[in-house]
Amino acid sequence: MGRRERLQVFAGTASAEFADKVCAKLCITKGNINISRFPDGEINLKINEDVRGSDAFIIQSVCPPVNEHLVELLIMIDCLKRASAERVTAVIPYFGYARQDRKAEGRVPITAKLVANLLTVAGADRILTIDLHAAQIQGFFDIPVDHIYASPVMLDYFQRKKMSNLIVVSPDVGGIKMARAYAKNLNCDLAIVDKRRTGPEQTEAVHIIGEIRGKNVLMVDDMVSTGTSISEAATVLREHGARDIYICATHPVLCGNAVEKLIRAKFKEAVFTDTISLDQSKTNNKIVRILTVTELVGEAIRRIHNSESVSSLFV
Repeated sequence: MGRRERLQVFAGTASAEFADKVCAKLCITKGNINISRFPDGEINLKINEDVRGSDAFIIQSVCPPVNEHLVELLIMIDCLKRASAERVTAVIPYFGYARQDRKAEGRVPITAKLVANLLTVAGADRILTIDLHAAQIQGFFDIPVDHIYASPVMLDYFQRKKMSNLIVVSPDVGGIKMARAYAKNLNCDLAIVDKRRTGPEQTEAVHIIGEIRGKNVLMVDDMVSTGTSISEAATVLREHGARDIYICATHPVLCGNAVEKLIRAKFKEAVFTDTISLDQSKTNNKIVRILTVTELVGEAIRRIHNSESVSSLFV
């Protein structure tokens, strides 16, 4: 049986539920794999079905605990290559270590490049990921990278809400490109939160570029980690006369008490995708809403498997 007939999808512990939904979209059964730990904590892994000559996809987000999930992904790739899978694609809904993509100061690592090297050396033939924190990370790989976006799912959700008097806001200068794309598709204006550090105590003077008084605000970002920066930006927007404030971000990292910060900041709604699995304690409130991108990922996997164009998903 050739590769085109042998599509197999496996999942790591970070993305098991996500992979179930992707497999439902593809009308296939998720690959049988056992992942456990040796007494000293090392990862023990075995694939319980034949993969020789297959087109194998491994779905695993590199989310907290980041190092555990990264090493687990590397071991799964190695296992499939040694079991003679014809092609192994690492499907990484959330690509960890993406924020360390350059030397912002002396004597610091470029960890995103290191992770790219690790994935390649482990045996990955291709990478599929969603909303990289820095798009240039694609260039860190010497293998094909399909970088797709969650924006079609987000835009569909907010277009159906039919919010009036809307303005899209980028919470920092680095997110202008993403925010501009949302503003164009939602047919509304764009504003920017300009944050400038004023001293070693990390006090910030915040300015708003654009007119937001009396408008409903949609803040757009690729991820929310601690929630501090986005909550501070919301406070300033309210001081400048904003009405209801929404936040949409692809990756809900939500470390520590991030959800509590979002609630205290009085967001009308915080919309994320399911690239990172959240426990019920972070979703059991009126603020957080999770949209699924599993159909988008499933379609990308189908196209890659059938050697069809994926470029139409890059919007």
